[in-house]
Amino acid sequence: MKVRVTPGGFEFEAESGQTLLRAAEAAGIELPSSCRNGTCRTCICLVSAGAGTGAVRHTIDWPGLSAEEKAEGWILPCVAEALGDVTLDSPGAFSVFD
Repeated sequence: MKVRVTPGGFEFEAESGQTLLRAAEAAGIELPSSCRNGTCRTCICLVSAGAGTGAVRHTIDWPGLSAEEKAEGWILPCVAEALGDVTLDSPGAFSVFD
């Protein structure tokens, strides 16, 4: 799956069964992160609305998000997998190659 990160304009591929955070790191893109288990919320980001934004599923039953946040499209990339192409709004992301 193709993952786009705004506003930085980064793109990378995520394999089935791979968390978005791990896929980003493998591509040299650093997303804010800390705990890597869905509790600290450091990596929280928004799945952007619009065409080609895709869907994700969390790998744990109840990540550290409220029901309202989940309904608004907030996710925790450390415990989320892409189900198709997806666009994430993560202002703190950067490329290790820059």
